[in-house]
Amino acid sequence: MKYVLIGCGRIAPNHIRAALENRLDIAAVCDILPENMVGLLREFNLQNQNIKRYTDYKKMIDEVRPQVAAVATESWQHAEMALYCIDRGIHVIIEKPMAMNMKDADEIIRRSAEKGVKVCVSHQNRFNQAIQKTRKALEAGHFGRLSHGAVNVRWYRDKAYYDQAEWRGKWAKDGGTLMNQCIHGIDLLRWMFGDEVDEVYGATRRQFHDYIEGEDLGMAIVKFKNGAVATIEGTVNTYQQNLEETLFISGEKGTVKIGGPCVNTIEVWDFADAIENNKGFVEPTENIYGNGHVSLYADFIDAVQNNRKPYVDAVAGRNALEMVLAIYKSQKEGKPVKLPLTDFGSEDMSGEFDE
Repeated sequence: MKYVLIGCGRIAPNHIRAALENRLDIAAVCDILPENMVGLLREFNLQNQNIKRYTDYKKMIDEVRPQVAAVATESWQHAEMALYCIDRGIHVIIEKPMAMNMKDADEIIRRSAEKGVKVCVSHQNRFNQAIQKTRKALEAGHFGRLSHGAVNVRWYRDKAYYDQAEWRGKWAKDGGTLMNQCIHGIDLLRWMFGDEVDEVYGATRRQFHDYIEGEDLGMAIVKFKNGAVATIEGTVNTYQQNLEETLFISGEKGTVKIGGPCVNTIEVWDFADAIENNKGFVEPTENIYGNGHVSLYADFIDAVQNNRKPYVDAVAGRNALEMVLAIYKSQKEGKPVKLPLTDFGSEDMSGEFDE
């Protein structure tokens, strides 16, 4: 299957590794900075392979005509690039967030269905082994009726991080910590609790990072339609290093807490039913991105080949985006927000923390 990668920055090695391990034919890569392409290909000893390099993604798509394209550029470019591929019948893997507003997310869903194209959003943590063990227990009914849950993303980002790229922390191009650092955890929470959300009440702040536009702290209470309630805490203010990303699920017959740097460690595993005890399970990872891209790619390839829905499809990407934007809208309006959202975007938060 002929494959191209758009964007050769921070997350690109995970995509190239996944493409290689799934034996995709890497035909070309694209980045506006040629040195990024050189460094990425050298990292995987691919510099002498017949892999074309482009600085214009449209030219690459039109000349190479791949079957699969991955979009791993700056957040604000994701929707535009994905739609360009979709309109040409190319299956797309989109890095998170899939878009910066609900209108673009819904358009990706609509046009991919119209064109018969598969779309996957890179919420790769769904494939973490700890998450999969918990999901299987949930689907088997071992939790019983769900009561409440929480996701906590307690990370650290300093000024040097934001100085690496001008778009970071900008409302129209990136959003704040909930959109960039915390959307994976928010995706897991919504997915585990059944996806159907009634109401979100959120508060965000820019506590210490006065050189960005977006929030460095976000908190929220989520009411699900099944009666469960959950909390969200996301921050890059944890002094002075990444502390944890944790997911907590409590039901009438079971409690699980998954922690570690990227929800890769099962810290609590208590069930009334006699099921396998997974307490203390750890999946080793090299970084906070985890190992899930390889499995995400494998599933996506199978979905294309067998004409089925990907495990993490465009609707899943929309759901995660909608949760973040609902928190933003709640902050902006000072009141709870009912879902679904149809017309709101990160750019609507412009000036939120300006005095």
